[in-house]
Amino acid sequence: MKFIIAPDSFKESMTAKEAGEAIKRGLQKIFKDDEYEVVPMGDGGEGTLQSLVDATRGKLEYLDAVGPLGEKIKGHYGISGDEESAFIEMAVVSGLELVPREKRNPLITTTYGTGQLIKAALDKGVKKILVCIGGSATNDGGAGMLQALGAKLLDINGEEIGYGGGELHKISKIDISKLDKRIKDISIEVACDVNNPLLGDRGASRIFGPQKGADKETVEILEKNMTHYSEIIEKQLGIRVDGIPGGGAAGGIGAALMAFLKGKLSPGIELVVKYTDLENKVKNADLVITGEGSIDSQTNFGKTPIGVAKVGKKYGVPVIAFAGRIGDGIETLYENGIDSVIGILREASTIEKALEQGEKNLEAAAENVGRIIRTIKN
Repeated sequence: MKFIIAPDSFKESMTAKEAGEAIKRGLQKIFKDDEYEVVPMGDGGEGTLQSLVDATRGKLEYLDAVGPLGEKIKGHYGISGDEESAFIEMAVVSGLELVPREKRNPLITTTYGTGQLIKAALDKGVKKILVCIGGSATNDGGAGMLQALGAKLLDINGEEIGYGGGELHKISKIDISKLDKRIKDISIEVACDVNNPLLGDRGASRIFGPQKGADKETVEILEKNMTHYSEIIEKQLGIRVDGIPGGGAAGGIGAALMAFLKGKLSPGIELVVKYTDLENKVKNADLVITGEGSIDSQTNFGKTPIGVAKVGKKYGVPVIAFAGRIGDGIETLYENGIDSVIGILREASTIEKALEQGEKNLEAAAENVGRIIRTIKN
């Protein structure tokens, strides 16, 4: 048999690669000489960077970068094994989890570090960049990112504006003459699972601002500033960004990536399927196995297991999904390509113990599935 093992991470327990290897070990206890391929997956959220590096046999590159509060931090990004693609996870340098709750303030948080990661990837000579933009601490419309890439956002006195969404109202001129010229020669794809516009009741400031520490007054300041920023972009560059679906993602960086870097926004799982070449791996398989820490009705909305299952369904290959937790509404998953959802816990335990024993439990669950398959085959 040919097994394709394509799980997401089991958060706080296993990376996607570790989960895949645990599944493989369990199956190999029953099918010792069969064909296995572990393809670590992600859906554009936390852990996708590591999954893509593992899946493409790539490596992580490290650098000093500017954090969301303007502080110096250590950042990293991934390079694929063939060195043609770079993988960037915005949250690594501009993420909400980097900011203590009491210091969260989208008036001052910046995407400058994300721009530094893109510039570092360009320095490596890659042909494609995938940017995952979930989990940001920012609401600056990607202004910091643009500054890191050479654009000038100038006030009425010709001075560069500072960091954060609180500075956008000062912009009098946007000069992109020094924007890194290498950008036009590469493909930039953006993993984005929301379609919120930049402005309005469903926009970056009003929907996502409160999650990043903004109170009602701050939200309205951010909205006013973002409106000014949008108007300057349209007036000076002839680019309208206010209503682009997905433009409001990650505090408006979606709009900047599309308008200035010609980035194309797509659901994260679709991009990961493409970069891992999952379809070619699946089409001749006998069984696909996926999974992640929690599976429920929300898995239908762009999560890894359903993305993998759709590939399996396309080629008529059965798909099994493992989960640490199984929630309500999984019946709907069976309509979208998943044939069975299997919990991995072997006993009632604390969450801490379940996380600690994740690999052991997953390996045992995979072995049990192998025994069932062997029984049926015999």
